[in-house]
Amino acid sequence: MNFIGIIEKKRDKGKLTREEIRYFIDGYVRGDIPDYQVSALLMAFYLNGCDDEETFELTMAMAESGEMIDLKEIPGIKVDKHSTGGVGDKVTIIVAPIVASCGVPTAKMSGRGLGFTGGTIDKLESIPGFTTVLSEEEFISQVRDTGYALIGQSKDIAPADKLLYALRDVTGTVGCVPLIASSIMSKKIAAGSDAIVLEVTHGTGAFMKDDKSACELARTMIDIGRKSGLKMSAVITDMNEPLGHAVGNSLEIIEAVEALKGKMDPDVQEVIRVIVPEMLIAGGKAGTVDEALKMAEDAIASGRALETFRKMIKAQHGDPAVLDDYGLLPQAEIVRTVNADREGYLKIKDCAGVGECVKILGGGRMTKEQEIDLSVGLILKAKNGDRIKKGDPILEIYAKSESDADEAQKHYMNSVGIIDTKPETNTIIYSLDD
Repeated sequence: MNFIGIIEKKRDKGKLTREEIRYFIDGYVRGDIPDYQVSALLMAFYLNGCDDEETFELTMAMAESGEMIDLKEIPGIKVDKHSTGGVGDKVTIIVAPIVASCGVPTAKMSGRGLGFTGGTIDKLESIPGFTTVLSEEEFISQVRDTGYALIGQSKDIAPADKLLYALRDVTGTVGCVPLIASSIMSKKIAAGSDAIVLEVTHGTGAFMKDDKSACELARTMIDIGRKSGLKMSAVITDMNEPLGHAVGNSLEIIEAVEALKGKMDPDVQEVIRVIVPEMLIAGGKAGTVDEALKMAEDAIASGRALETFRKMIKAQHGDPAVLDDYGLLPQAEIVRTVNADREGYLKIKDCAGVGECVKILGGGRMTKEQEIDLSVGLILKAKNGDRIKKGDPILEIYAKSESDADEAQKHYMNSVGIIDTKPETNTIIYSLDD
């Protein structure tokens, strides 16, 4: 088979066969096809798209390019949850112990932050001693014994995705729905769960900028999952403002723990109240949304959800004492309060800009290999639409130096405004109907 012919076929808007897609993925993973030729094919995908069949075949070829985890020895319906990311998104850290404490095995593989978005793995690694690297045997054993595990992607899971993701990042081909969907779903299929609940974000603080593109991506991933035999559902969430009050790794762990103790911000609670029922129903533990919500409320009120989180931390070699003493988490050297310089309403103009503040402070990365400061971040003392008076605190900055705090403060104030009339608030979340 001639790879140049495959490039030319897709360039001319042709449809690739299963055999051609397998030839492409297998050859690239082996190192037989060079980056410059794959870059040309990726651009052809970006410009001309893929139909549903091509997208599915591409996903399966990527999933089967490495190890496929088998979770069959774990009793029950295994449920995974995936978010496309955002600013202040600590939802996975909250929902996983709730769902696991209700009897649904949760085998979760998460990612690191990149750019203005935070990563679940980074947040968990702010817990002293916590490791997100487990062998397949350890992963399976922990889900079976503890109820859930949260790990990072190993080098053996969907290696084609790792190679293609890195190339897409430097060739201007990231924003392509078939490539995004196949990247996400190849890892999810390889991870072995029976059901997946997708959280697809949209807005200035997300990769999908509008509701229409978020729905397109969600429906594409649902179609892929169902064709591969998985139970699928999706919710669409608004990311035009940060979720909750904390933005930054250790700070978001504190907010997540407080949520498990029953102290949950209204916007976080709204997201949780939609995603948790989706997972409990998919896992066969609840028949209705109301039943699922009651189970979740009982899990939090009784302390079972928090205790499940404690067991998971201990199982993954972390110090569970952080749940009772936040001082054990990484601590920033500088804590600065920023006050409003006028009266009015706070308006978040650029949610991604708020996330960029954490990167400025050293808490985000430009490359996946970059070391980050887990102690730094922001606490939003005022949210979008809040009425504030002159001199009221609107922000706390956690930094390693005064100069970093200065730069983050300037960037934050350029990302928000104080205006005379109350800004419109957004619809936070809704389930995607078929």
